[in-house]
Amino acid sequence: MSLPILFAVLAAAFLHALWNALIRLGGSKIHAMVLLSLAEVVVGIVIVIARPLPIPAAWPWIIGAGFVHFAYKFFLAHAYEQGDLSRVYPIARGTAPMLVAIVSAAFALDHIEPMGYAGIAVLGAGILLMARGVFTDGESRRLLPFALGSACATATYTLVDGMGARVAGDAVGYTGWLMIGGGLGFAALMLSRRGLRDLNVPARDWMRAGLGAVASYGAYAISIWAMTVAPIALVAVLRETSILFAMLMGWLIFGEKMNAKKGLAAGLIVAGVMLTRL
Repeated sequence: MSLPILFAVLAAAFLHALWNALIRLGGSKIHAMVLLSLAEVVVGIVIVIARPLPIPAAWPWIIGAGFVHFAYKFFLAHAYEQGDLSRVYPIARGTAPMLVAIVSAAFALDHIEPMGYAGIAVLGAGILLMARGVFTDGESRRLLPFALGSACATATYTLVDGMGARVAGDAVGYTGWLMIGGGLGFAALMLSRRGLRDLNVPARDWMRAGLGAVASYGAYAISIWAMTVAPIALVAVLRETSILFAMLMGWLIFGEKMNAKKGLAAGLIVAGVMLTRL
């Protein structure tokens, strides 16, 4: 992986942590995800208008990815209803690279060097250490099934989006269609269950949703592009440095607890990323 790709994926990691932090602001996280999803539809439409239509072979990937992104949002929003950013995010994001690496190796999707797998293992250890507070700090364990469901969806869309963008040959337009499909699916289901009250909100909530949608698009577009030019599993692992950004945001924005265990976990995450570069 070249340095430009490395820095691009790190930028995507920051943007991903940012839109997750925006979801955590305010009251209902499901409500915030509905607004974000509708804003993503608008962003997606703006993008796809300026791009050529995907080739026919790409549509099955786009449709399948839309369902997976819907599941991801569903599990993630419900997980944030139960737990903190610095706990939910590591569990939800940390399990996914392990699954991606296993599937990539099993189906020979990409060639990964042994040092790359060592980096994945060290990174996974750091993520698990950071997330263990759900058991030791008296936090709600109800977040676990939702966070793990989000992790499974993340692993699935990482593989689907990586392969789908390669088929489409246009990461920018492909991501725009994902914003439309995933956003419409989640918003339609939640509004049908909760009614239209989620839309009657102050302008600042819509502005926050718009900022989150732009950050979400940037995070996914950069990552998907990187997956077309670098091994999918290594891009997925490097993207998980968003956990460091999320940890800092949780501490500085939400006043979440920082301690030595979180510091050690962060060190392991950094070490894991370095090993993937060797």
